[in-house]
Amino acid sequence: MSCGKIITITRQYGSGGHDIGKLLSEKLGIPFYDKELISLAAKESGISPEVFEAADEKATNSLLYTLSSGLYNFGNGFSVMGDLPMNDQLYILQHKIIKEKADSEVFVVVGRCADYVLKDRDNVVKVFIYADLDVRAKRAVARHDIEPSRARQAVAKTDKNRANYYSFYSGQKWGSPENYDLCINSTSLTTGQAADLIIDYLNILDNQ
Repeated sequence: MSCGKIITITRQYGSGGHDIGKLLSEKLGIPFYDKELISLAAKESGISPEVFEAADEKATNSLLYTLSSGLYNFGNGFSVMGDLPMNDQLYILQHKIIKEKADSEVFVVVGRCADYVLKDRDNVVKVFIYADLDVRAKRAVARHDIEPSRARQAVAKTDKNRANYYSFYSGQKWGSPENYDLCINSTSLTTGQAADLIIDYLNILDNQ
């Protein structure tokens, strides 16, 4: 099964968004990009993937620093890299890679402000995955080896980082329903059920 849509997935930490996106790509028979974008950015820039990994989906501390460095238009200007913070360098490279991929293929992409990067394209379906805090905390403990006593704090901190990152680069509010085509509460769903819900939505769009 394949489709003619690019699917962007924004997700709360611990909501299962990565696994849902990965399974969705397999069901649709299209590429999947999440951490893969870090490897592609590292290959293009020559910078260590480990360095980019530490900077991934984190906004820089100072918007003024970025503006003074000349990166005043993320959507159009990639000419000034210079001594930009690593966070900005990674965002610029991932932004560029996502746009280039969108020119030649359809795919599933998780995070990286991809819904904003591809906002002007007609073949993009923007999905937001969320879940109850208790469920996300339990998943964080099981999947990321986080101490149970710190799980809720870790979930909240990661979500705050993602919200700041999204707001910093897009100027929009992370998680606001109006920014997405489909919002799914994964609390009571399996990974497969959530992926199938997205496929059902794609089929509805195709039949309109």
